[in-house]
Amino acid sequence: MIVVMKPEAMSREITSVIARIETDGYKAHLSEGEQHTIIGVVGESPTPLREENYSSMEGVEKVVRITAPYKLASRHFHPADSVVPLNGSQMGGSKILMIAGPCSVESREQIIEIACELKEAGATALRGGAFKPRTSPYSFQGHGEKGLQWLAEARERTGLPIVTEVMDTTQVEMVCNYADVLQIGARNMQNFSLLNKVGESQHTILLKRGMSSTVEDLLMSAEYVLSHGNNRVMLCERGIRTFEKATRNTFDVNAIPVLKALTHLPVIADPSHGTGYWEYVEAIGRAAVAAGADGLIVEVHQCPEQAYSDGRQSLKPERFRAMVQQIGRIAEAVGRTA
Repeated sequence: MIVVMKPEAMSREITSVIARIETDGYKAHLSEGEQHTIIGVVGESPTPLREENYSSMEGVEKVVRITAPYKLASRHFHPADSVVPLNGSQMGGSKILMIAGPCSVESREQIIEIACELKEAGATALRGGAFKPRTSPYSFQGHGEKGLQWLAEARERTGLPIVTEVMDTTQVEMVCNYADVLQIGARNMQNFSLLNKVGESQHTILLKRGMSSTVEDLLMSAEYVLSHGNNRVMLCERGIRTFEKATRNTFDVNAIPVLKALTHLPVIADPSHGTGYWEYVEAIGRAAVAAGADGLIVEVHQCPEQAYSDGRQSLKPERFRAMVQQIGRIAEAVGRTA
């Protein structure tokens, strides 16, 4: 349920509604817009929620029931687009932002070199995995904290903020010390203990859709993070698993406009994992931006054939540079910038 306050509602009236919500045993989440203040009522309590108890309070314009299971992620709670600060820009604003980098941080020299090239090519942020969830236990698992240190040094050299994956609750504090954005990978999208932990961290979160998860599943996972008062959440469509074997995953371009309609959170597209083949990354990136994506996250490697992981889907720096130019033209066509 949400309580919509009148445009002229006074602060004491808003405080009074919040106090009533908490007295009834629920949590109040405040969303202040240009025209209205909206108070979300979430949680469980023995006290039943009665709309008339709130609609008659001073300063209240109306009370609306939200039927979707996700509340704080819903556009009913936050009608305007949310924006997340990133490198002086805003994910979810008019500009299409580009996050790029290798799948894995392989060495200090590698990550600093690629960061410098990406900065020059127009990247907004640097991605790279220090901890790698792999299907095989024998595959490269990442350099851990040493990799995080190399990422931090690359940030010092270039000014690019760091996006890196956190895989376990025990890693959250460490990764927060180094990274600007905590990525929750597809395999961990429904790791609810981890979602609660990163929500409590108040760090910016990039939440990837699980490979067999619905749009609603993704939004419910975002709800875990939002429920801790952490509103800096970016959603990522990275392809889902279907019967099709021509590509690594099936990129669900439908999910982008659907998410933009259902939620106020920024939506990012990952054409690298969405296809699994570098030859298709640029085309799917263009399609995603045309469909309404607020940004892209792309894997880029100096020498993909020698990459420790996901070389087959990684662009070379010169292809990424060309892609940035292409995205700029698509963005202009749909009334945005890049």
